[in-house]
Amino acid sequence: MSNPILDRVQQDAQRGYAGFRDSGVQAPQQGYGQQQYGQQQYGQQQYGQQGYAPQQYGQAPAGYGQQPGYQQPGYGQPQPGFGQPGPVGGFGGGDGGGRAITLDDVLMRTGALFAVMLAVAAIGWTLSSMAPAIGGLMMMVGLVGTIGMSLFMMFRRKPVGVVMAVLYAALEGAFVGPISGFYHATYDTTGSSVFESIVTQAILATLCVFGAMLVLYRTGVIKVTQKFRAIVSMMIVGYFVFSLINLGYMLFFDGSPFGFGGTGWLGIAISVFGTGLAAVTLALDFDAIDTAIRTHAPVSYGWHLAIGLLVTLVWLYLELLRLLARLRSD
Repeated sequence: MSNPILDRVQQDAQRGYAGFRDSGVQAPQQGYGQQQYGQQQYGQQQYGQQGYAPQQYGQAPAGYGQQPGYQQPGYGQPQPGFGQPGPVGGFGGGDGGGRAITLDDVLMRTGALFAVMLAVAAIGWTLSSMAPAIGGLMMMVGLVGTIGMSLFMMFRRKPVGVVMAVLYAALEGAFVGPISGFYHATYDTTGSSVFESIVTQAILATLCVFGAMLVLYRTGVIKVTQKFRAIVSMMIVGYFVFSLINLGYMLFFDGSPFGFGGTGWLGIAISVFGTGLAAVTLALDFDAIDTAIRTHAPVSYGWHLAIGLLVTLVWLYLELLRLLARLRSD
């Protein structure tokens, strides 16, 4: 497990991508290239029957269960039916004609989802300044919607499609816009430049962390292993549970925008830990994308990868926003 939404990438890469219809490039599947000895195939006679004389180089004797014009498959070639459309409910059709995914596919889909999120976030920012009550309601709808959809996607057997990805991006924008407007109104002084804005600084910090993690991953400084992935997974689950408890504490008992730790050293330490955990999760997301491309996932898988990367980046942005707000508080 890494990013909970991208947890399925490793499993799908091992068992093959259902419904993948690329005739030129196939995902690795169990049993690939193996012959099932001892079974009757293509109408051949069993070994040891009268009149059978084995020949060299693995060639079958003349007339050995073959029909005129039949060409026996050689080793390393896919067995009949490999790479054909999977069972109903699979994916890979209709988006690129069964073509294997590329890095450009992931980047284009990620950019499209960011555009949707930013458009909705701009509306939420405007509403939060003009009508705080409507902005607050929009923020709660976005928060509940993103949590609910995240849990649904974690346990869903099929990957995310374009409709669900766009809907999730819109809900992310409905949450990010109003909460960013709240931090701007609370922690930015009147007349301050755009670069002094807490939102601008959080965005720039998010981009810097993203770039740094990408360099560390590409250069091999951070190596994603099974042990590394398991440790980060446990921390993600623990921090997710803590965040839900902290949210309840904020809403019903504390009333502040921070919850446990407040603006003291404990609260700053919590924000630093959350920011670091979100940054490390980016490396696991990069590894999931590499795995999908290396194992020739279908192009429609790009929406699933894009939404997983969007989730981590928004999480990182919110953690940085909270950390800067704590540092600016008296």
